[in-house]
Amino acid sequence: MKNTKYPNIVEFEVSGAYGLFSDPVMRVGGEKCTYQVPTYEALKGVLSSAYWKPTLVWYIDAVRVMNQIQTEVKGIRPIKYHGGNDLSYYTYLKNCRYQVRAHFEWNENRPELAGDRNENKHHEIAKRMIEKGGRRDIFLGARECQAYIEPCVFGEGAGHYDDLAELHFGLQYHGITYADEAYSDETRGRMTARFWYPVMKNGVICFPRPEECPLHKPLREMDIKPFGEAENNFAGLREFGEVT
Repeated sequence: MKNTKYPNIVEFEVSGAYGLFSDPVMRVGGEKCTYQVPTYEALKGVLSSAYWKPTLVWYIDAVRVMNQIQTEVKGIRPIKYHGGNDLSYYTYLKNCRYQVRAHFEWNENRPELAGDRNENKHHEIAKRMIEKGGRRDIFLGARECQAYIEPCVFGEGAGHYDDLAELHFGLQYHGITYADEAYSDETRGRMTARFWYPVMKNGVICFPRPEECPLHKPLREMDIKPFGEAENNFAGLREFGEVT
């Protein structure tokens, strides 16, 4: 449930030569094949690389596919766990470009960080970090798929699928709910994978909120990582004078 006073919306464009969006539940090695469109979790990772704090949770509202969906198969020699190399074929998306609209809400699983809930501060920092290209490296689904992020106005410019009324993609991975972002008794204290049925309308895919996904799969038990002054691993309150 929304718990902020303002919308706190950010809009940005992310682009890269290649992208690989797949289901980590099934990605245990060997061949890898991308989905046709980016997943909610991958786009959330892009935004978290631009700006993230445990005080807040990013929600991806929609993605607009700007370029034609194209794939390219590459022969890869990944390193084996016990040494040496193997030969695999990875299927990537190429010439990727997406417009994204998202917003943040407070993480109610972090009551110890309530003193850091300053909407204007986090919203302005997030926008500045997007303008600067992010705080950390940006990539599209996989580490080898380097990408770039910049501000945009969602819906501006011509997209390849603007005139396509509707396109269904079948069952796809949506994302993972970690213990510190739990929203129900079923997701509290564990890691849970989410799945849904994406539909693109005129080039835009609107994402459901995590709790609205039709399918959930518990993966394992998981504890919330502690943050705060006592653990000495989050200086956000002290930096901005909220705690003396």
